Amino acid sequence: MTSAVTTRGLWQVFGAGAKAALTRELQRGAASEDVASVLRAEGLIPAVQDASIDVGEGELFVIMGLSGSGKSTMIRSISRLAEPTAGEVIMQGEDLLKASKARMTELRRTKLGMVFQHFGLFPHMTVIDNVAFPLKVRGMGRKERHEKVREIIEMVGLAGREDAYPRQLSGGQKQRVGIARSLAGDCEVWMLDEPFSALDPLIRRQLQDEFLSIQEKLKTTILFITHDIAEALKLADRIAIMRDGRIVQIGTPTEIVLNPVDEYVREFARDVPKGRHMTLAEVMEPLNGAVPTDGPELSTSMSLEDALADCALSMQPMAVKDGDGKVVGLVRPELFARALGAQG
Repeated sequence: MTSAVTTRGLWQVFGAGAKAALTRELQRGAASEDVASVLRAEGLIPAVQDASIDVGEGELFVIMGLSGSGKSTMIRSISRLAEPTAGEVIMQGEDLLKASKARMTELRRTKLGMVFQHFGLFPHMTVIDNVAFPLKVRGMGRKERHEKVREIIEMVGLAGREDAYPRQLSGGQKQRVGIARSLAGDCEVWMLDEPFSALDPLIRRQLQDEFLSIQEKLKTTILFITHDIAEALKLADRIAIMRDGRIVQIGTPTEIVLNPVDEYVREFARDVPKGRHMTLAEVMEPLNGAVPTDGPELSTSMSLEDALADCALSMQPMAVKDGDGKVVGLVRPELFARALGAQG
């Protein structure tokens, strides 16, 4: 996996004298948790502690945690909206912490898109002018930038509202404008901080679906912040879970649900239906003798929930095929009960 965004030993400590205190403690070589404890005792706030991630090109990487866990501070540190106290941030091979203010401004205009929970739209501008604003900043003419963003406006479901003003839009529509404006910059890395959390559940689900559709088309590298485990599981290729400024686990949705590293992560996934995140590849038995020819068409990538619906009436072993259509294992009816019961 080619890395688009990498952090190594990233710290964000707030308070007077934070940098000097952190440097002193890191030079002593203590464990990060011990360093954080010393800093707290001195009245400092270690909001992000020794955080290291690798986000692949085109990956949708979710950072989640409870309020105060450090997830928003993490993304603000990566984008240098808040200057990190220590560590490295590498984006597409460039060390962002060594970039000048002018270079960071250029990157935010050309490569680094950001969307936040609060829309930040210009109230005196129409939808199309709000969306096209990044192109105006680059000096692109009005006609050209409007032509460029019409497809984006249609992509986010706002066709026909180009001439509306923010005061005429619903919350969901305003958030669509914010997403479209970020896309207009042809960003290569996209950072979204709880973009849907203020929306009604139905609108939120619709935007999540549209967001996945956009990502399928564009294959942009995305860092997405949320506190909602259902949203994280629906959107993410991988998830980093934070607690008290530390990353406690990084894994795929399946790994987070089925193999939580501690009670904190387990509590997040407690009410998640396990069968939705466990595949037949994880529970099937090896082939042993004759290959069953009857029964439903099952594949290794199928979730237990979907497979159970197809196999509800079967009393015999069933074949499981890989992506090439080759039979690679078996599942038995009693296997579903065992697997789901063991993970409950």
